[in-house]
Amino acid sequence: MSAPQRKSDLAVRASTGVLMIAIAAIALWLGGIAFWILCTVGALFMMAEWSDLDQAGARNKRVAQFALSVPLATMAPASLIIEVHYFFTLGLLVGAAFFTVIVTRKPRLAAGVLYCGLPVLSLVFLRRADGGLLFAFWALALVWACDIGAYFSGRSISGPKLAPAISPNKTWAGLGGGVIAAGLFGALLHVQFGLPWRMAVATPLLAVVAQGGDLYESWLKRRAGVKDSGNMLPGHGGVLDRLDGLVPVAPLAALLLILPRFYP
Repeated sequence: MSAPQRKSDLAVRASTGVLMIAIAAIALWLGGIAFWILCTVGALFMMAEWSDLDQAGARNKRVAQFALSVPLATMAPASLIIEVHYFFTLGLLVGAAFFTVIVTRKPRLAAGVLYCGLPVLSLVFLRRADGGLLFAFWALALVWACDIGAYFSGRSISGPKLAPAISPNKTWAGLGGGVIAAGLFGALLHVQFGLPWRMAVATPLLAVVAQGGDLYESWLKRRAGVKDSGNMLPGHGGVLDRLDGLVPVAPLAALLLILPRFYP
């Protein structure tokens, strides 16, 4: 690839990335229905891409999206639907996975319902908590910080590959840069905005988890024989490609928030 083409690809990637962050930040700031709509739309696109990676077929894709839409609907703000307990919604999410596997006979497709639904439930829970704007922003932005740090440190330092059989472009230097960037971000939020210390300390570990989520999605694509999970986001591929690191991070972030209730 020529240098002008690489610069062009980087420009498209950067522009799309800035636009996505801006949309997410606005929805996060508004909260309520705006944040729920963004999360719901993202989850349904993720489910579609997961179905395509699993080669589930158009009918089974629709079944999985329909099943997922039920617990997603119960996460809507109280102005649209009677507010229910989060554990009830979690039960519906598990039930949606069971429904999917019974109807489609595809266990991996049913696993996708949990894969796409759990992060949404976690983010909605974080955003609606007291001080939720900070907590939800932390969960989202630590993944952004990790991705940015990993991208630039990996390109500038290079070095040994992290998992060449799964993702040839990822390096140990990129992992280190991502962890450092996320750790500094967590420390900044702790000092400037009062992010609880347990969350700030956990941020570098969650950055490692985010990279693990990225590698897992790379493995899914390699198994399916495709480069990207979709083509909806210019320069980035599909929605799964952009949210793969957030999938395991969001539930862990929610657990860190509720931890003091069990261990005050």
